[in-house]
Amino acid sequence: MSSSAVRETSPERRPQFWQVARRCCQIAGSIDVAFFFLFHLLGSPILAWVNVVSVAMYVAAYHALGRRRNRLAVGLIWTEVLVHAGLGTVLIGWESGFHYYLLMFIPALFVSASLRGAVIALLVLWGYYVGLDVLMWTIEPLQPVTPGALLAVHLFNLSVVFAMFSYLSFFYLSMVTSASRKLRQLATTDPLTGLLNRRHMTDLAEKELARFCRTGRPAGVILLDVDHFKSINDQFGHDVGDKVLLGITEVLLAQLRKQDQIARWGGEEYLALLPEADIGIARESAERIRAALRNYDWRKATGLDLTVTISAGVSEFGPGEDLRATITRADRALYRAKAEGRNRVAMGGVVPELAGSDS
Repeated sequence: MSSSAVRETSPERRPQFWQVARRCCQIAGSIDVAFFFLFHLLGSPILAWVNVVSVAMYVAAYHALGRRRNRLAVGLIWTEVLVHAGLGTVLIGWESGFHYYLLMFIPALFVSASLRGAVIALLVLWGYYVGLDVLMWTIEPLQPVTPGALLAVHLFNLSVVFAMFSYLSFFYLSMVTSASRKLRQLATTDPLTGLLNRRHMTDLAEKELARFCRTGRPAGVILLDVDHFKSINDQFGHDVGDKVLLGITEVLLAQLRKQDQIARWGGEEYLALLPEADIGIARESAERIRAALRNYDWRKATGLDLTVTISAGVSEFGPGEDLRATITRADRALYRAKAEGRNRVAMGGVVPELAGSDS
């Protein structure tokens, strides 16, 4: 196996696959226990005792996966399936269906190895499968069983492979769905706070603005900034700064409504979009946030006796106004709150074309 393939088999790269591989070892070991008794009943002791070795190999592979020795586990599983499928086919015939187990490697290869390693392994598997097929065209089974017993083994193998393929297909579907969900989350949320990121909030705000233009139903905007945040980072370090941002996030989620959208707009800036709320309601919400921060237990959150305040500017959507203009009015109000001493809320006024100037 190439070094790239070995790197790809590390549990950190595809942890879900290796968890499923452990469960498959348990299932396969249980099936081999059933085979042990089945082949004794069918009068094929060689195949019966082969299954004892198979169970031991699956147990070893299971523990190897648990210790993250994935290369060893893969080697054990490959050896068991190749040898077992080959022996079963040679001893009682192609019609037994033991060759079906080889096909189960195909989807697993592309999840557990690099592309190059998977292609090489796939070619080896194809050669082995075709070779086994050609061999059984030229020789008779070495330990044939009765037609009825052969049919029973065939149906048993077919059922097991069908069930295992179904299980693996469900796993692959779940893995793809989970990956898609994680990518969507990464694309729309801020990694530190878990709030919406700026791009996604912009998309949502544009949709809300379109609704406002269509129905006239109000929507308020709050733009807030942490006062003296650079001093907190410089004095106590970025780890404390991150804890402050998380604490403010907690307050925002607690004080705003469920239907309100909250985003981390910049480094220490947050933007909240309040559907069905005019500028007055937006201001009340901002004041509620400001008051809640006064009572927040920063010692519990950071281990330090901090006083953290915010300044905020509020505005609302106005007729004939685009999103940039609405946020600009909130931003100007925020800077006015900063200039007037911080730890306060300032109004961004109404649309200039309606009132002549900001309030």
